[in-house]
Order: sequence, then structure tokens, then C-alpha cells
Amino acid sequence: MIARIAAKAHWAIRPAAADALRLGSLALYLPVAFALRMVMLGKPAFQSDEQFYLLVGQRMAAGALPYVDIWDRKPWGLFAIFRGVYALPFDPVLTYQLLGLASSVLTALVIERIARRIAPPRAARMAGLAYLIWQPVFNVALGQSPVFYNLPVALAALIVLDARLKPGDPLLARRGMEAMLLIGLALQIKYSAVFEGLAFGLLLLARGRANGWTAARLAMTGTAWVTAALAPTGAVLLGYVWAGHGEAFVQANFLSILGRSTDHADAFAQLGKECLAMIPFGLALILAPRRLSTVRGERPATLPDLRLWALASIGGFLIFGTWYDHYLGPVLVPLCILAAPALARTAKGERWYGRLLLGLGVIGAIAVPVAQVIERGTAAQFAAATRAVAGELHGRCLYVYEGDSALYRTTGGCIPTRFAYPSHLNAMNEAGALGVSAEAEVRRILASKPGVIVVSETGRPNQPNRATRALVKAALGRDYERYQVAALGQRRYGLWRLKSAPRR
Repeated sequence: MIARIAAKAHWAIRPAAADALRLGSLALYLPVAFALRMVMLGKPAFQSDEQFYLLVGQRMAAGALPYVDIWDRKPWGLFAIFRGVYALPFDPVLTYQLLGLASSVLTALVIERIARRIAPPRAARMAGLAYLIWQPVFNVALGQSPVFYNLPVALAALIVLDARLKPGDPLLARRGMEAMLLIGLALQIKYSAVFEGLAFGLLLLARGRANGWTAARLAMTGTAWVTAALAPTGAVLLGYVWAGHGEAFVQANFLSILGRSTDHADAFAQLGKECLAMIPFGLALILAPRRLSTVRGERPATLPDLRLWALASIGGFLIFGTWYDHYLGPVLVPLCILAAPALARTAKGERWYGRLLLGLGVIGAIAVPVAQVIERGTAAQFAAATRAVAGELHGRCLYVYEGDSALYRTTGGCIPTRFAYPSHLNAMNEAGALGVSAEAEVRRILASKPGVIVVSETGRPNQPNRATRALVKAALGRDYERYQVAALGQRRYGLWRLKSAPRR
């Protein structure tokens, strides 16, 4: 089965790389993707999520177990990717970033292959390019989870769309198994892929019904497909149960999201900003149907299926109510495909919306990463902060109450809590999601007397947990002294050392 899926991936990518204009899509996609991400490459604290995933990968390499020794609600498969980074003899930051770039380019090739169903070759190629251009706009260009799970989802979509166009296909059940196994792999990178999996499952069942399958056969095959989709997650769960940590796995992966609250003012501000940024896609999708009639060989069944996929991905984005920009990563895949007809060459003067989509994307792909560097700082600044922290630990643990979790990795300091992602203990929206009292956990951390505590001096992006903040403030005033301010871009962090620690 795995071999067949690999063959399917090769089949999907190889024709796309040999498309029109003779330069080859890969020859276009790789340099563009690299150029738009160059300012981000090598920076260890560019994104808060990515630096934490890399920290988990490092601690896994040292024997730590996710959810038990270091906590987060992301699936085990995502952490396994970052654990794999440490199996390679290269700089881990640059390694995960280049792996993410490669995954994005492969996804763009699959996007192009699918877009050929509703657009001519050049327009399909531009659809793949649009994906690579718009990823940095939404901060999902290097190591965020959609960078990795969009590829298996896109490959699953290709299988499903092929199956939909083959009436009476005797291999439909097997094709469905392949697609659902790919969805299962995607689920082990981010569980929100379940919505796209549901849409693909419904499309496959509709094909089966149109083929004349009985209700019993539909039920049995549908159950087998669901089992395939859940198999990777089930295997990981069984592993945790066997190790005696099933409860920790279930709490982190399935229950914690129910205890998370939403800062609605911030969430709706984010959503408004994202809706404005998506206007070029809206224009392309509205105008694209005018181009479909000019595309020879269009298959009528494909367009409704693509629209259902897009609606499923948008639903997965909207349903959780925390509309961070990188959550739009999976939405970009079907939207770029659906926008492909608007990127086609037709009559003179009718390409302005294609230019708008790509042009504004390029502007955003340059401006957003530059703004991030200005805000979050350079690699040299982070190295200076690392030295300032490491020199005052004196064998004790580091506690990053607010700041970059990457400091745990670069200083080599021990972590005094399994909640190493700072927002888990410093933000109000996470207080009910941890399975333990955030206030009690911070008390325990402070009682262990960390050698250095890092706190922000330039505000924060979300509502603070006032109870834990009061505890930290009291401990700093009683047991610690501020010895330095670390500047990371526009951010300032107070570095506080234990008063009783030895001095150099």
C-alpha cells in the first residue's frame, strides 16, 4: 500500500515538472520559493510555534516523550518530523526550514497537476506559484504544520478526483483506501485535516453509489476507509497506552482543545485582517468561471468537487474560533487551484485579476517576513541573548515565562516544567486546557528556584494569566535581580537571575 502511494506521488509530480514553457515547473518553483524565504532562513526564533516544535524534537532525541515530559496538543507525527531533523548531521534550524521549503514545492507541483483539470498548462503552473507566493503572507512558509500536511492532503485530493472521473472503476475501494491513508498521515500532523478527509470520503461514497453499490457495500467500504484514516492516530494511541500514558495522550490530543478559551476581540481582529488579505483570491474565484469556457477539455465533475474541498478547508479554519494567520495554510491549496482559470492568458486587457493575485502576493511575501525580522530580531541578537542566559544558569534550570522557547534549546538549560511553550502558563486562554492548574504549576516551578527567569517588558499579544503573572512578579521581587535586558528586534525581555547564585 505504501509503495503504491509513493508511486501515486511520483505520478502526480513527474508530469507537472515537464509542463509547458520548457523551463519546467520545478525550475521555476524552487528559486522563487527560496528567494521569498531567504530572509527567514537560519533564524532560530522566527516563529514561536516552529521553534517549539524543534525544541520538542531535540528533547525527543534525548529521550523525552511528548505529552508526558513536554506538553502540547499537536499530534505526535508533527513532532516526529522535527525529531527526524536531529537524525541529520546539519544545523537543525536550517534543516527543518529547508525540509519545509521542499514540502511546499512538492505541494505546488501537485496543485499544478490538479489545476490542469480546469485550466490550461501555463495557468495551472501559475496556480502552483501562487501557493508558494502566498504562504509567507500568512506566516506558513517554513515549519508550521500545514507546510507538511498539505502535501498528503493534496495527494489524497488527486486520488479522489481521479476516482470521481472513472465510472464503474473496479479499483474504487482501493483508491479510497490510499486516499484515506494519506489523510491519516495528515491527521498525525494536524487534526484539522479531518474536515478535508470527511469531504473526500463523501465524494468517494457518492462515486460508489453512482456505480451502483448497495447500501451494505457502501457501509462496509466506508467503514474501511474511516479505519484507514484513523489507523496512524490509533497506532500512536496504542503505543502510549502500552507505555502506560494513554490518559496523557488523550488529554493533550483530544480534551485540551475543549478547555481552551478565545480572546474574541483579538480573534475577530485577526479574522478581519485575513479577510482583507484574501480579497485577491475572492476576485479570482468570482471571475474564474468566465474563463472556464475557454479551457479545452474541462471535465464538469471536477469543479464542484474542488469547491466542496475548498468549503471543507474553510470550515476547518473557521470552526475553532482562533483565527491565526497560519491556520489559512490548508485553505490556500484548493483556493489556488480554483483560481487557476483566472491566471490564464486570454483576450488583451483581461489579465488584471491574475496580476493582482500574484502581484499583491509577492508584495506581501516580501513585506511580512521583513516585518517579522524587524519585530522578532536577528540571529545575532538571539545568539547574544543565549549567551546572556547561559552564563547565569550555573547548573540550574531556565524558566522562560514569556519569550522564545528556543532559549531552552540553545542554552542547553534544563526545563523546570513539561509546559515549555510559554503561552501555556502565561496566557489566559490556555488556563483551562492543560489538565492541571496553571497557577499550581507556576508555584511548583518557582519553588524549584530556576537560575534565570525571562519575562517580557514590551507587552504581549494575548490576554495574560493574571494569577500566574502575579506569582512570577512576587518571586522576582523576592528572590531575583534583573541583570540584563535582551533586545530581540522590537521586543525587550528582562533577564532575572537568582540572587543566591554564584557570580563569575
